[in-house]
Amino acid sequence: MTKKLSRHIALGLVLLLCSFCCIGCSGTDTEEGLTKVTLNEVAHSIFYAPMYVAIEEGYFAEEGIDLTLVTGFGADKTMTAVLTGEADIGFMGSESSIYTYVQGTDNPVVNFAQLTQRAGNFLVSREPIEDFTWDMLKGEEVLGGRAGGMPQMVFEYVLKKHGMDPKTDLNIDQSIDFGSTAAAFSGGKGTYTVEFEPHATGLEEKGDGYIVASLGEESGYVPYTAFSATTSYMEENPEVIQAFVNALQKGLDYVNSHTPEEIAKIIAPQFAETDKDTLTTIVKRYYDQQSWPEDLVFKKESFELLEHILMEAGELESMLPYEALVNTKFAEEAAEK
Repeated sequence: MTKKLSRHIALGLVLLLCSFCCIGCSGTDTEEGLTKVTLNEVAHSIFYAPMYVAIEEGYFAEEGIDLTLVTGFGADKTMTAVLTGEADIGFMGSESSIYTYVQGTDNPVVNFAQLTQRAGNFLVSREPIEDFTWDMLKGEEVLGGRAGGMPQMVFEYVLKKHGMDPKTDLNIDQSIDFGSTAAAFSGGKGTYTVEFEPHATGLEEKGDGYIVASLGEESGYVPYTAFSATTSYMEENPEVIQAFVNALQKGLDYVNSHTPEEIAKIIAPQFAETDKDTLTTIVKRYYDQQSWPEDLVFKKESFELLEHILMEAGELESMLPYEALVNTKFAEEAAEK
């Protein structure tokens, strides 16, 4: 059984389970009059700084939301939480909503706010390379990501842009669990690895690796991560979605009007294990490559680019209707405030 078929079967089982589950777990007010909302994030990463600014600055509370943040550790797990009602809102690569839609469901998961506009991972080499070129990967072993996930698909997209065949020109090891590739690389596996922060900088600080390229810079503007919810939840709780997006827009406004040092200071409680200088270095890296847009509107051209990336990766057979999987109403209203 192929990985792609296995993933689709698993998703089908989740969709079947959802027919027996109640969708959505918000709607309960706290003593302070706030509405409880559970958000499941795909990973806890400095890459998502605007969201953590909104949490730490109290923007969600200002908008009447008592937010519970849960880390899913993988888009498949985050999507399952949304579909089964364990989470009200999911934060992940929007390719997951496409996979769910293709499987067929009466309650599609719709993207309503795009947080990042570039890939957030980096290519790390075992040795320092002053003038890296992508053809240096020919014949090498690279620790990659899960098949069908944004990190892996963007990596393949970049390789193809540089005339490389991901299947024949190099060996991409996709057998290692999400979040474990940096440890495997430190242990001697692979000559290159594709890493998110803080793992990329962590490898540099230990002398185990060296960042030689940014996939965010190489791939251009790509709708890497977005917030989504089931159609039923959005229809039943439009005021909650609007308040949620308003808070996010405030966080986005903050990162786009403050220095990396100021941003790092605000989000520091979210990353207690990361020292101040390292945190600032990572924030600056994402800041300098313009990882965060001016607003949260998930534009049609961005969605179509995502679909093209999926089609090139063999994960999607044909284009899907933008209007069925993206709702820009809430983000447009938040941007106008």
